[in-house]
Amino acid sequence: MKKIFLFLIIFTIIVFAGCSKKTTSTKIELEFWHAMGGPLGDALTRLVNEFNDTHPEIFIKDINMGNYTALSQKLMAAIVADTQPDLAQAYEAWIAKFIDGNALVPIEKFIKGPNGLSQKELDDFYPVFIKSSTFNDTMYAFPFNKSVRVMYYNKDMFYRNGLDINKPPATWDEFIKVGKQLTQDRDGDGKLDQWGTTFATNAWQFENCLLEAGGQIMNDDLTEPLFNSKYGVEAMDFLSGQLNKSKIAYLSTGYDGQNDFLAGKVGMVEGSSVSMVYLHKGGIPFNLGMGAVPYFRTKKSLVSGTNIVIFKDDKDPQQEEKQKACWEFIKWFTSPKQTAHWSNMTYYMPVRKSAIEDEETQTKFKKYPGLKSVYDQLLNAEVEPQTDAWFETRKLLEEQV
Repeated sequence: MKKIFLFLIIFTIIVFAGCSKKTTSTKIELEFWHAMGGPLGDALTRLVNEFNDTHPEIFIKDINMGNYTALSQKLMAAIVADTQPDLAQAYEAWIAKFIDGNALVPIEKFIKGPNGLSQKELDDFYPVFIKSSTFNDTMYAFPFNKSVRVMYYNKDMFYRNGLDINKPPATWDEFIKVGKQLTQDRDGDGKLDQWGTTFATNAWQFENCLLEAGGQIMNDDLTEPLFNSKYGVEAMDFLSGQLNKSKIAYLSTGYDGQNDFLAGKVGMVEGSSVSMVYLHKGGIPFNLGMGAVPYFRTKKSLVSGTNIVIFKDDKDPQQEEKQKACWEFIKWFTSPKQTAHWSNMTYYMPVRKSAIEDEETQTKFKKYPGLKSVYDQLLNAEVEPQTDAWFETRKLLEEQV
């Protein structure tokens, strides 16, 4: 009898141990490579942890690669070595390369699947983000962290100089006019110590001005860059003229202009919507205003930021389950509630129109009335060229600008 009892105990232990092992092995683990650091990385990790907590069958390990240059290099090398992650951030030009290398799973496969999105849900996404994720009429990616250009201004400085604190300059001409009014020698020593703006060259700002002038970055079939045109000349004249003609700006590098803005030496600065995170981090000692960037002929805005992609791994027997888990995360992250939460933490743009109605977003609109005009830029926005040729071309443009 004792032998039978002992046998039953051992059998029970073995069965439960086997069940326990089986339960553990069913958790799907994913690697997500990104380049989010500092407060942006903290926000992303909080959301990833929230997903992991609410989806016990999936565990996402978010791995920060340091910066976008390192991320692109490591992704390219990993694809060659067949050690790619399950999902990652990627710019449009990278995605074009990945598609050429047959490295991606089209996300459209999951959108149209049983756990996909209805047409009503798809229509809730801003069209520019659907466009940025679509290659050869197929959605290979999904919008992730997207930003637009913003003009920040010092309301207190505007008030001291007789300017309407709730009406930032809307056009290029108005921007120059206001900049002249703000540029002053306040201590009378013969040297300017207050500036209308500060100027740090970058390709994104030039591209944005090119679109505002009525130009295109590349031709429609993506075979020829068009920034060396009369529109490109107008864009560069507007930017360089702030230094050499109207003299409302000085040349800055890195975060010097942003720091001078916070110090009250500069009245207006143009930056990314995400700059707001770093402005708050530095402490804003004045009433801050913000608005859409001034325009010339058109109000077009160029969206920046990455999409998220799912990589193939034909040697992994769990590939299908992992890909479904990747989509589960993407679908969750871009839901109205989560995209609004992500936007409110980071000032990246929400990818869905319904997120505008989120209570926290509406509270921000009341605090910063100009923020709504920033979001409205998404209604007339463009994306950078979706071709692998743009990967190197943009580097050259950045060097020349």
